[in-house]
Amino acid sequence: MTPDDKQALFDAIVALKQVIPGILDIKYGPNVSPEGLHGGFVDGFAVTFESPEARDTYLVHPEHVAVGERIVSSTDGGLAGLLVFDLVI
Repeated sequence: MTPDDKQALFDAIVALKQVIPGILDIKYGPNVSPEGLHGGFVDGFAVTFESPEARDTYLVHPEHVAVGERIVSSTDGGLAGLLVFDLVI
């Protein structure tokens, strides 16, 4: 993936905030940890939702599904190239 392709994908992720209700914030970027414990995951993004219900709406929203397909197709190993987890903060 070229840097321009990566930026276009991150831009598509950020654009979800404008079309899916309940998204409060989206941040993205490269791993900057000096520990070297990234397990091969060198870029990431975090989505903050107003509620668990907003997250659930996001998960099935057609725009999220479309962007998700782009993410999966761009990773080495498809789904195996992803790490997803939810935190309640």
